[in-house]
Amino acid sequence: MTTLKPNKGHLLVAEPSIIGDVSFNRSVVLLAEYNDTNGSVGFILNKPLEFKLKDFIPEVNSNLTVYNGGPVEQDNLYFIHSIPEIIPGSVEISNGIYWGGDFKAITQLLINDELDETQIRFFLGYSGWAIDQLNQELQVNSWKVVPNVYKQNIIGKLNSDFWKEKMLEFGGDYMLWSNAPEDPSYN
Repeated sequence: MTTLKPNKGHLLVAEPSIIGDVSFNRSVVLLAEYNDTNGSVGFILNKPLEFKLKDFIPEVNSNLTVYNGGPVEQDNLYFIHSIPEIIPGSVEISNGIYWGGDFKAITQLLINDELDETQIRFFLGYSGWAIDQLNQELQVNSWKVVPNVYKQNIIGKLNSDFWKEKMLEFGGDYMLWSNAPEDPSYN
């Protein structure tokens, strides 16, 4: 199977060979930025945490799930969304998916209960790669790059089995990995 060159909006699917990597084991990452001069940034889409948004911002009283975005800056909250028309200052990633924006506007929308999990997703931390680091990881087959066929609907895709689904889609030997235990010692 041929993979694409990485680009903003593409997905990185962790190869089974990186099992044991605490940060990226069985991860699907949305690339928010890919750049030859500044490096790359992404958010892990399929690692929900036990936290709700209200655990970090009590005044919003929101039960939106917070996801582990990656190992970098895990003391900061990040978000992607599909509603730039009501969140000023948003930056388009691609396919109708936006990153960041006016947090005061988001807070007010949450207080008014005007946002749901199909429009916005919050992350603790992000995934980051220095210049050429991601390319090096691709050369050693740590990741597969695939298009985001879900477009902005990926924000509402809450399935923690997302990685398993991708393994099944890849077919062949990947199908064997789809049912393997996360910890091989359980096999």
